[in-house]
Amino acid sequence: MNNEKLKRSFRRSLQPAYRRGRLRNLLQSKVKDFSPAKAGFEMTEQSNKLIIKILALLLFSTSISFAQWQHELFPSDLNIQPFTANILEPKAGFVFAMDNNKLRLDISTSRDIVKWYDDDETISIGADLFTFTRLRSTDDFKFPVETIDYLFGLNAGYKKQLSDENELGLRFRLSHISAHLVDGQYDAENQEWRDGRDPFVFSKEFIELFPYYRVNTFRGYVGLTYIFHIIPEEIKQFNAQVGFDYFITQFGGETMTPFVAYDFKLAGNETYVGNNIFSVGVKFGNWKNKGLSLYYTYISGKSIHGEYYDVNENYSAVGFNFEL
Repeated sequence: MNNEKLKRSFRRSLQPAYRRGRLRNLLQSKVKDFSPAKAGFEMTEQSNKLIIKILALLLFSTSISFAQWQHELFPSDLNIQPFTANILEPKAGFVFAMDNNKLRLDISTSRDIVKWYDDDETISIGADLFTFTRLRSTDDFKFPVETIDYLFGLNAGYKKQLSDENELGLRFRLSHISAHLVDGQYDAENQEWRDGRDPFVFSKEFIELFPYYRVNTFRGYVGLTYIFHIIPEEIKQFNAQVGFDYFITQFGGETMTPFVAYDFKLAGNETYVGNNIFSVGVKFGNWKNKGLSLYYTYISGKSIHGEYYDVNENYSAVGFNFEL
């Protein structure tokens, strides 16, 4: 009898230790199961859901605010016409460098999802999907792809017609850009990347604001960009631009219009540098709407491609662009 009491007493004394051990094992198993990638995915999923809710709320509240205006889903033309010499615009075509064997292939689009308008004001919300690809021309009529940049994001535009000849407006963007080296830049024979440049992570998220003023067919603008996340980190977070485009309707008509455009951008890495794009050409189709442009362009400054962000370029080129 006394032996039985002793055994029961001994088992009771072990239970707290057993429970502590079980708790410790449980905690250890939870720590083992923890995955930063999984946690990051869950946080990203939650963030995406939050963004979707915010956009839905924004669209709902906006529809209420502009209930007295007319609205249109997926209008055929953009509210804010692309700025002709600015590089980050919807383009579909080629640019052929005149002094080397490089060419650029642009495949991109920008569409307004919805717009609200009355007699003299228009507000729009849209999306951007861009790719800018650099290719190399070879003697056997092949074009290896060297690098490609992707952009996607949202935009919003406001335009007010002050008179038949005067217009003011602005465009806001929230965008992401990433860049990548492609197999055309890899030397398979020597098992190394060409030009001594290995692939690296290039990524940035930014907001930009482009106010403009138009008089007849001349439009001047200012661009302000803030990059709130950037890899590599030495790239300057603030960019400033100024430029214009001018469609010379006096020498054209409804089917063909000469144009000239210029864009100056102050950007850089450790120090700011000036980047210039000058374009002159002819647009077939209405100058304010869709069409085809044939043009000459001069480009100087840092490379527009992220994988070459620290390379200085200076070249002339000819190109064509479908505004689809």
